[in-house]
Amino acid sequence: MKFRGNSQFDGATSYTSDLKMKEVINVIDGKRLGTITDIEIDIDTGRLTAIVVPGAGKFLGLFGRNEDVVIPWEKINKIGSDVILVESSFLIDTKSIEK
Repeated sequence: MKFRGNSQFDGATSYTSDLKMKEVINVIDGKRLGTITDIEIDIDTGRLTAIVVPGAGKFLGLFGRNEDVVIPWEKINKIGSDVILVESSFLIDTKSIEK
């Protein structure tokens, strides 16, 4: 499947498999969110509407993960060759910022 992106994607064409290999970074706190596990596409327009990344791990990562996190297209700042920069304040770990 191919799609054409918006201004964040510099008008390039890409495959969804290329996106899934990129690391997603929250620009607010610099935290790595992981790689894309899924995408959401508006069937009527054919446009990408959101990306999905894995939720944060639970206690020491031993007891599974939290729910996946859906990041709307509007929160994607830039899609680079290696990373995807997103701006999501709801993903911030407030304990790490207070230190």
